[in-house]
Amino acid sequence: MNETVKNQASEDFSKARAKEIFQGIMHFLDPGRNRLLSLDDVKELLKPENETYRGMKVVPISLIVGSEGRYRDFNKYFLPKSDHLRPRWERIDEARLNDIVLPPIQLYEIGGVYFVRDGNHRVSVAKAQGVENVDAEVTSLSTEITIDPSMTVDDLRRALIAYEKKKFYTKTEFEKITGYTGLDFSMPGSYDVVYNHILVHKYYLNQQYSEEIPFEKAALSWFDNVYKPIVDIITKENLCGRFSGRTTSDLYVWIVKYWDLLKKKYGIHFSIPDAVRDFGRRYGSARLKLPALIRFLVKGILGKR
Repeated sequence: MNETVKNQASEDFSKARAKEIFQGIMHFLDPGRNRLLSLDDVKELLKPENETYRGMKVVPISLIVGSEGRYRDFNKYFLPKSDHLRPRWERIDEARLNDIVLPPIQLYEIGGVYFVRDGNHRVSVAKAQGVENVDAEVTSLSTEITIDPSMTVDDLRRALIAYEKKKFYTKTEFEKITGYTGLDFSMPGSYDVVYNHILVHKYYLNQQYSEEIPFEKAALSWFDNVYKPIVDIITKENLCGRFSGRTTSDLYVWIVKYWDLLKKKYGIHFSIPDAVRDFGRRYGSARLKLPALIRFLVKGILGKR
């Protein structure tokens, strides 16, 4: 083995590690900005339904933003986060320096960006050396969300919620029916929950008529007679101030489900104001109550009504 090549590869890795350490310091107050995306996290958010093999492609290195299994080993720029990566990293760099052609990497594409299925060290070396494109065997996962390479998981979550809101408002003509644009959530999937609430409300309204009532009438009735009264109680009890980062609509969804549980436990006459106050006492404010709220949500409280 050429000693000069070995020394150069060792120096290249040391430079890459130094850059990663510096970037970690620069992102100390917002570490999420320096974190490589996990494909599993992205799939959990976007829930792709289809997988399509695309074959061999030339892929811009700048669009490779995450990994399927090694996202903890590299930072957002695919710089190595630990010295234990040195041996393999240097072997890849030595192959590059000796002009040895390595097999194509394997990537997943979703939302216009790419995640490494196999070849994380090769991507890391290529990025560190300023390579612009790489040969890759690509499999695409379907989604209607476009992912910007700079996005964190939190950015992606917000983009997904914005997409869901636009889709809900377009599908239901909610703003035209109610004049209301403030149905906002901090968690994906909530617009589907609300849509089901309206359908359930429509079902019960239909019991009063001989003919099927239109969706628009049911949506307006739900907004005026279900959503707004509960939101008014939430506002009166100042519940949003006790759930930092959550919206009034978040609390509406959680409380409706909580109310259902209380009625099953204590009887159908358990009032919504009492449910709101009990929810606030049980899960609001104190830091020590946060684990209880998490358990509440994990058990499926945010499920379809």
